[in-house]
Amino acid sequence: MTTGTADGAAPPPRRTGRPRSQDSRDAILLAATEIVAEQGYAAASIEKIAQRAGVGKQTIYRGWPSKGDILLEALTRKADLYIPIPDEGNWPADIRRLLDDSFALVRRAPQIPDLLRALMVEAQLDPVFGDRFRTNFLQHRRAAVTTLADRAAQRGDLPASVNADVAADVIYGVIWYRLLAVPAPFDDRLADDLATLLTTGP
Repeated sequence: MTTGTADGAAPPPRRTGRPRSQDSRDAILLAATEIVAEQGYAAASIEKIAQRAGVGKQTIYRGWPSKGDILLEALTRKADLYIPIPDEGNWPADIRRLLDDSFALVRRAPQIPDLLRALMVEAQLDPVFGDRFRTNFLQHRRAAVTTLADRAAQRGDLPASVNADVAADVIYGVIWYRLLAVPAPFDDRLADDLATLLTTGP
């Protein structure tokens, strides 16, 4: 038996699929990353992002306090998608997989290095945004290394000279040094060198 409304009319069909708010959010994230890729970080204004995403500026401001936060979420999503926490069964294989996936993402998307540099600069200029950048991205990526190190310690294959903080400092210290100070490729040779450093015991 079909239940109607109070006036006897049939009820409206239920909307299936993703909520409209999520569709809008995804469109905003995509618009922001496209503008950065095409025109650079400085050109990615809230106005341009709203226009390309087909939403009002207030929709954006309800979801994010700044354009940096929009791009921070986009970057975090992309990192989670393309750099999942590996589980290869041993510390050397896990570290090598993490390095390979991290470097492949930087190589795959030319806008990623520029975006990382821009967000790091923004984090230095705006301490409040800097706190969000550290919490939502930097510490989040370090936590992946902690997970790998904890697993390795439980299995007994973590080298005595390595712990989670050391491993994260080595991996991300090198990445940020090459992004910010001395540009150099993120290639297999670098992955080999870092993997050897982090997996060879004393």
